[in-house]
Amino acid sequence: MTDDLGFAAPPFKPAAALQQLQRDLRGLGLTERAGCFERRGNVIARAMVDGEVLRAARVKRPSRTGPEWMDKVLRSSADARDFVADLKKQLAQWSDRDD
Repeated sequence: MTDDLGFAAPPFKPAAALQQLQRDLRGLGLTERAGCFERRGNVIARAMVDGEVLRAARVKRPSRTGPEWMDKVLRSSADARDFVADLKKQLAQWSDRDD
């Protein structure tokens, strides 16, 4: 993609973006276990490379019985940053009773 000045955005590298996303999720206080990220034993998020994109998901609400996932396809680094920002905002809204 080229902007008005003729500069192209760097190509999206899903493997590198996944590593950065994993660091960002751990930075939010989540613990990685078996490809998912948890808080106090509740699964909160997951992410994986799928071809040229990242497939990420977060739960609608923390639950021990079976999470209800909200999937998102991340096609750029900006999408990954938005996913982390949205998750951070959601984590702040969930209280201890939600865990």
